[in-house]
Parts: sequence; C-alpha cells; structure tokens
Amino acid sequence: MGVNAIYGNAYKEHTPEWTQIFKKYTSSKAYEEDVGSTGFGLLSTVGEGESVSYDKAEQGFVKRYTHVKYGLGFIITQEMFEDNQYQGAMINRPESLAFSVHQTMETIAANVLNRAFTSTYTGADGVELCSTLHRNKSGGTYSNELATAADLSESSLEQMVIDIGKYTNDRGLKIRVVPQKLVVAVDLEHEAIRILKSALQNDTANNAINALRASGSFPGGIVVNHYLTDADAFFAITDCPHGLKYFERKKPTFAMEDDWDTDNAKFKAIFRGAWGWTDPRGIHGSPGA
Repeated sequence: MGVNAIYGNAYKEHTPEWTQIFKKYTSSKAYEEDVGSTGFGLLSTVGEGESVSYDKAEQGFVKRYTHVKYGLGFIITQEMFEDNQYQGAMINRPESLAFSVHQTMETIAANVLNRAFTSTYTGADGVELCSTLHRNKSGGTYSNELATAADLSESSLEQMVIDIGKYTNDRGLKIRVVPQKLVVAVDLEHEAIRILKSALQNDTANNAINALRASGSFPGGIVVNHYLTDADAFFAITDCPHGLKYFERKKPTFAMEDDWDTDNAKFKAIFRGAWGWTDPRGIHGSPGA
C-alpha cells in the first residue's frame, strides 16, 4: 500500500500580524529598560523683583524587558533516511518547524492584548495594560480603557477617540496622542469595516456623515488579529512614542547537526526576545460589554 500524500504541512499562513501592533527594536543585552520622566508642570506667575520658581523632573516608572529564549526541534533517525521511501515527508519537516516559529511569535505577542484586562499581568506602574486606574508618578490616575465597558460600535469608537484626545502626561499637561489603528478579532472584522468605511452613519436611517471616517480617525485602518482569544474585545493603537514594543535579542535561527553516537540528524529552531508595553497611552481598549 502506497502513501498518496502527507497532509497537514501545506497550509497557508496569515501574513505577520504582530508587527502591525508592536514596534520592533533590537537588543544586545540580557534585558532592556525604559525609564520614565515626569517632566515639568505649568509656569507660575512671577512678581516684580521676585525670583522664578524652580521645578524638578523626577524619574518615572521603570519598565524592564527581560528576554526569553524559545526553542523546538525534531529528529530524523539514520534508519528513516536509509529506509523511508517517502522522503518528501522529511523535506516538509523544516517547513513545519518554521510554521511553528511564526505561530509561537504571533501567540506570545497576541497574549499581551489577550491579558490586557487581567490584573495579574501588570506593567511598570503595577497595573494591567488597559485600566481606568493607571498611576502617574507625580500623583493621580488616568485611564486607557472605556469607563463603561462596551461592545464595538460607532458610539463606543467615538468615545474612545474622545478619551484619547484628552490624554495628559504625568504632570497633567495635555498631550497630542491620536488613534492610528483599530485592532479586532476576526469575529469583529465585518462590523469594524461597516463602522469605519460607511459613508454615512452605520446602522441608522439618519442622513448624517460618518464622523469617524470624515475626521480621518484610524488612518492605519483595521488590523484583524487571528490570535486574539476574546471575540468582543477591541483596541485602538495610538501614535504614543513608547507604547507596545518588541525587543529582538536573537532573531529566529535554524540549525542542523548530526549526532555522533546515533547517527541521527537533529534540527532545531530558537529565538530570544520580549514583548510588552512601556507607556499605556500607546493603546486604548474595551473588553466588550
């Protein structure tokens, strides 16, 4: 009996998705640290003959990215080489390993968003990625989550844009941060398209313009991430300079070696890196209603 085909190795892959959410950096150290600064407050009035008051920019929160090593391999025995008449199956195995590498990177990156509302996964300020209680080093709090959890809709996205437009820095001064991309699970793709690309208001009989489209909100478009586990959650990625990051310590590397004692051939793939976030203002989210 002959084998007609080996299936399970020839599936197509999604184009890389984590690269549309995280900004990539390279690293040459065991870890990388981003150190915040509080900046200065508002100027105060100075009376005639009086001296100027002086402020001090203090060190803010420190975010450490500790690199993690990931690896996987497979073995082809000498007997498999010598006896197997279906050697095409052996050729597919390195391709399958590469597929596993890509899937691993996508999964780890997506988990940053999958855990965005989970209090056990915290950032530099001791709070989860999306929260209504992010802490300022100088005192007070700010939010990068809808005050009332809501499903994806025109009104919830408008509120998200409004919230982002009210962002302030650590000292409470207004800053210009704007949404760039809307990130959704595959379950919300079509709803997101209807909301952002309709010429008029979505799902109404009103003859009114689509304010989100007219104002140019989300110029980077819709990012569908197939690795998000919550079908209701959605996120706005902003242009905040130091938001979501990936530090590549060692890019994916593939190697092969023969084992002297067994004459088996060993194949492996490894990479090192760290995904996370520095400034929570780089994202605004809702877990859904």
